[in-house]
Amino acid sequence: MKRSLLFSSCLCLIVGLLIGSLLPMPWDKPSVPAAPVLSNSFSSSKPTVSNSIGTQTTPDEATQDTSDNFTLLNAACTVVQALRQQDYSTVASFVHPAKGVTFTPYSTVNPDSDRIFSQEEIMNLTQDSTVYTWGTVDGRGSPIEMTIEDYFDRYVFNVDYTQAPQIGVDRIQMHGNALENLREAYPQGHFVDFCFPKLDEANEGLDWCSLKLVFESQNSNWLLVGVVHGEWTI
Repeated sequence: MKRSLLFSSCLCLIVGLLIGSLLPMPWDKPSVPAAPVLSNSFSSSKPTVSNSIGTQTTPDEATQDTSDNFTLLNAACTVVQALRQQDYSTVASFVHPAKGVTFTPYSTVNPDSDRIFSQEEIMNLTQDSTVYTWGTVDGRGSPIEMTIEDYFDRYVFNVDYTQAPQIGVDRIQMHGNALENLREAYPQGHFVDFCFPKLDEANEGLDWCSLKLVFESQNSNWLLVGVVHGEWTI
């Protein structure tokens, strides 16, 4: 009898492990390590993920509501990880082939000053030495004049967003005094907000920053149409 129970327990354990190994996790994608995305620079716990309803959950729980949330979050995490690795070919593969991707330096999307780049331009950005004007520097009014590679360093991946402690799915995590018009600018878009509510405890949140990746759905694929940088502004 004891041998039978022991055999049954071992069999259940083996079956459970096999099933678990076949189930995809929200952060899994070939060639994109899951661990750096899930790690949290402030604590050992998973980053907080909030959805448009306003409840806060873990990444696994947030993506169980709809398949759209799962695929959107997966696409955004893949892009962020590619940015970290400076794998611009992968980033370019997500860019909308017709609309390109628009870059916004300070939360407020402005069609008159925000720059749009195509898939090919993103793929070859390290070879582009052109100095573009991207808008104006907050608090100074002077033009933001940078190459696309320098712009990425300052207004896209200014910190390691794979370590962001807060992630919002269709929900803005931090507000400053800049107008948040993302939903108006991208009426067909959905976004994921990777946010650091503070970088240094001594600054009491006056150094928060975020990266919002905006996607539109086409033929069951999420295509990148906007990259909106946010930070504390004067």
